[in-house]
Amino acid sequence: MSSRPKVVPMRRPAGAAAASSPAAVEAARRDGLLVAIARAVEAGRHGLTWENLAALWSAAYFSWHSEDVDEFGRDAKFTETIRPLLEFLYTVWWRVEPAGVENVPADGPALVVANHSGVLPWDGVMITLALRHEHPARRECRMLALDMFALLPFLAPALARTGAVRASQENGERLLRAGELVGVFPEGVKGVGKRYRDRYKLARFGRGGFVRLALRTAAPLVPCAVVGAEEIHPVIAKADWVGRPIGLPYFPITPSFPLLGPLGVVPLPTKWSIDFADPISTAAYGPEAADDPILVNRLSEQVRSVIQRMIDGRLARRRSIWFG
Repeated sequence: MSSRPKVVPMRRPAGAAAASSPAAVEAARRDGLLVAIARAVEAGRHGLTWENLAALWSAAYFSWHSEDVDEFGRDAKFTETIRPLLEFLYTVWWRVEPAGVENVPADGPALVVANHSGVLPWDGVMITLALRHEHPARRECRMLALDMFALLPFLAPALARTGAVRASQENGERLLRAGELVGVFPEGVKGVGKRYRDRYKLARFGRGGFVRLALRTAAPLVPCAVVGAEEIHPVIAKADWVGRPIGLPYFPITPSFPLLGPLGVVPLPTKWSIDFADPISTAAYGPEAADDPILVNRLSEQVRSVIQRMIDGRLARRRSIWFG
């Protein structure tokens, strides 16, 4: 095993960084979106050319982004730009109620293991915000994004810029060995795409890849239960024959999508809760335990049962999907 696992990147927006000269890029970054657009429009008053269109695109792109990104593409400027929207969703739209954030270690590597739901990866974003705002150490959680999200042309760059990382053993190990807090959804596509009638019933946790990752890096496992996300896009049917030709494992049909077009992607304002359980230590097993299928399966089922128990407890106390 190499000491530095390779990075598996998200898809990047093609041609964005090469759309204009370094001087134009720096001017766009310094002056902001409106001034940069005005400059591009002024340049095209006597004829709209491909060069001016490229300058306009570059102005828009670099007013929202910076070149100061980490090896996975995280962009602090982009995150700050969209922060008001994310804060609105967290505090007003979904009124997220976190509990047990103190169970997440204050420093060092750890693996937050959560149930997955909601069609789009809003649950990962809200887990990240809960830890950023409520954890005593204000920890940043790097979520491992499914391939179906990491390969979408518009969603993948946004996820990478906000700190998400394409899910792979290599990326997860690299982050954990760097002392990062990492989030993972072992249900995978089966979780995010389950029908409404199967809501809050955890799917199988794959082959225990997240457990092997934790064992190799001695990272504790922190079970996490999200309640409220299953109802934001209630999937009543799936048209696989539509999704597969465009590279998606399924095509969701909800009461509002695709019937209402783009409006159908607006999530419903349900009430969310995010619970974090006590961490499960893996340090005593040693990295060679990652090759023990019996231990891997036992730890995987232990984490799964803790998450299901937390979900069931929340559902038993919940009076309404809208008000909690």
